[in-house]
Amino acid sequence: MKVLTRWSNTLMERYLPDPYIFVAILTIVVFLMGLGFTDSGPLDMVVHWGDGFWGLLSFTMQMVIVLVAGHVLASSPVFKKLLSSLAGLAKSPGSAILLVSVVSLIACWINWGFGLVIGALFAKEIAKKLTTVDYRLLIASAYSGFIIWHGGLGGSIPLSVATVDHPFAGIMGVVPTSETIFSTYNLLIIAALIISVPILNRFMMPKPEDTVTVDPKLLEEKIEVEVVEDSTPASRMENSIILSMLIGVLGLVYLIQHFVSNGFDLNLNIVNLIFFTLGIIFHGTPKRFLAAVANAVKTAGGIIIQFPFYAGIMGMMVASGLAGVMSEWFVSISNEHTFPLFSFFAAGLVNFFVPSGGGQWAVQAPIMLDAAQSLGVSYSKTAMAIAWGDAWTNMIQPFWALPALAIAGLRAKDIMGYCLFVLILSGIIISIGLYFF
Repeated sequence: MKVLTRWSNTLMERYLPDPYIFVAILTIVVFLMGLGFTDSGPLDMVVHWGDGFWGLLSFTMQMVIVLVAGHVLASSPVFKKLLSSLAGLAKSPGSAILLVSVVSLIACWINWGFGLVIGALFAKEIAKKLTTVDYRLLIASAYSGFIIWHGGLGGSIPLSVATVDHPFAGIMGVVPTSETIFSTYNLLIIAALIISVPILNRFMMPKPEDTVTVDPKLLEEKIEVEVVEDSTPASRMENSIILSMLIGVLGLVYLIQHFVSNGFDLNLNIVNLIFFTLGIIFHGTPKRFLAAVANAVKTAGGIIIQFPFYAGIMGMMVASGLAGVMSEWFVSISNEHTFPLFSFFAAGLVNFFVPSGGGQWAVQAPIMLDAAQSLGVSYSKTAMAIAWGDAWTNMIQPFWALPALAIAGLRAKDIMGYCLFVLILSGIIISIGLYFF
């Protein structure tokens, strides 16, 4: 594994471009594929791209807040002390990799937004204490937990089809989570990944001479608060703990009411509100909170610039029918036994170009559900095959790695060499689960 990972890291370092260059190349590739495999002309593809370019604005803002609010919470004195205590459990590089992997997997199973941020923050805190661990592998281990999200409690496809009057209820009805998230084959896949991914990450630890460490001082969040001696009404409000506590209580009361009314509904907006509310309370004063926000916003540039390009790619994929062409090809080579497996592969391919669970389901569901009916395959397993395909290729698709990379201060090429092997292992495990169980 050490030889293989060294080769993989060298390959990624040499050939994987910056995520912006990656999405720019992907845009051109999809444009040309649309011309070659659909009836769309050049102008049609341009229009599809432009019409879709702003289609992820709401989601982009959610992701920016995930990143900023997570950063703000992590830089608060109380939360830093908590993370530091947990990080102290790692006594060696090997135990650090195992611990980060397990924490990230469990957190992402609970909720992907929560896991994506917490995993990276926890890995960063461990790197401050354990200076001998490979920082690239530590962050890759934190991101590897994301493989599990679509089979977990926050999976957008299984939760969507369990909702009354969902868009495809007329075809498949309402599918309870007992047939998707809590089905036997899905729980077996989850268990196998929770056991095997941390072990794989541990085996990928580089030799001492190949280990890349980081100076703990570079990982410290420096929050500079301007000291104003004038005791004016404005400055008193800016330094008022009471004002922060009142806003914090407002957020806490709403969160309690939400969970009492809706059960364990940990959606992305609720995760963001939890991060913001705790950040406001833990920083104590509005001035310190705003200083932390100003510091965190600096890391959000990649998300703000790149997500509209992915929305444009999605626009071309959907409006031109290219996503449907890809799905139909996999359907054409499937039978009743292989259909869930090929649905998984098809979703993995489409995810490169439509890296959004909900968006991908909207594109693929009409084709896949019709084929499932013709072949006599259960709708629930078809939905989960697409869900797992969407999660699978995220391991080498930089779209979802951007928040974790921004928190860590790394580039995509720094971790993708490790994530490639997580992709291979998880692909084998998920394929076995979908085919044999």
